[in-house]
Amino acid sequence: MSKEPEPITIKKYANRRLYNTGTSTYVTLEDLAVMVKNGEEFVVVDAKSGEDITRSVLTQIIFEQEGKGTNLLPITFLRQLIRFYGDSMQALVPSYLDMSIASLTREQARLRSQMGTAFGGAPFASMEEQVRANMAMFEKAFRVFSPFQAGANQPAASESPAETGSEIDDLKKEIAAMKDKIDKLATPSKG
Repeated sequence: MSKEPEPITIKKYANRRLYNTGTSTYVTLEDLAVMVKNGEEFVVVDAKSGEDITRSVLTQIIFEQEGKGTNLLPITFLRQLIRFYGDSMQALVPSYLDMSIASLTREQARLRSQMGTAFGGAPFASMEEQVRANMAMFEKAFRVFSPFQAGANQPAASESPAETGSEIDDLKKEIAAMKDKIDKLATPSKG
């Protein structure tokens, strides 16, 4: 049975310097971003306490990328994400985002292969359409996860809890159907 290689340990010192124990060199956040893009696994630990601080360092990398004008995260997404902190739905968000990004990654590979064999026209049109569909899916899912948000997401006073529950069940079924469709699209067809 082949075993996954151990992730590289990066130590962060009080002076904010990062030390790659695998290469015995100091690295920057930009170097860590390149490692992520190359699929290299690593953990970042505080050199003094030994605490795992990988999440905060990865967040810092995203912050720096966004600051350079490489805006990947829409403002509406960031605001909604902040709203989930401390919310009763907070526990569901990480697994939902993991599932969504895995689906998007599978779809991205399919779109890239299609673009490579494209026969002219607008090869980015299908990607733009998929991005719009993914954003619509994210927005719909966020409405499901925050049904008590002020505004249009609130049930009308005339709606009974049973009607609202039924709508949520319908939305869950729609999300499951969309996931199945995306999974089918991501599976390469034979022919």
